[in-house]
Amino acid sequence: MLLTPDNKLKKLVVIGDRVLLRPSRPNERTGTGLFLPPGVQEKEKVQQGYIIKTGPGYAIPVPVENEPWKTEEEQVKYVPLQAREGDLAIFLLSGAIEIMYEGEKYFIVPQSAILMLEREEEI
Repeated sequence: MLLTPDNKLKKLVVIGDRVLLRPSRPNERTGTGLFLPPGVQEKEKVQQGYIIKTGPGYAIPVPVENEPWKTEEEQVKYVPLQAREGDLAIFLLSGAIEIMYEGEKYFIVPQSAILMLEREEEI
C-alpha cells in the first residue's frame, strides 16, 4: 500500500531519520523470494515491512551568517535517507515503536535499525 492522494496516511508527517512501516504478514514473500523464516520471526528480533513514508533525513544545521544582503534561507538542511517509499525493509524490532493508526498496525523505525532494504529497481 503506497501513499495516494486519498489515503488516510497523507496526514502523517514522519520526523527526522525515521520511517513508517507497514509490517508484512509472516508468510508474505517478495517477488524475488525474500522472506524471513518463521523461527526468526517467532523470536521477534527482526521483522520485515514495507516503507510507507520517510522522514526528511538527518538534520545538518547551516552556519548563521550576519550578512543582511543575503536572502533568508532555511536554517536546517537534511541529508536524505537511503530508505525510500515502497522498499521492503528488514529491521530490528528492538529499535521500532509499534503504533496503531485507524485500526492498523505500523512501526516507526529509525534508519539505524534497518538492516537491509529490497527495492524493485536494480541498484
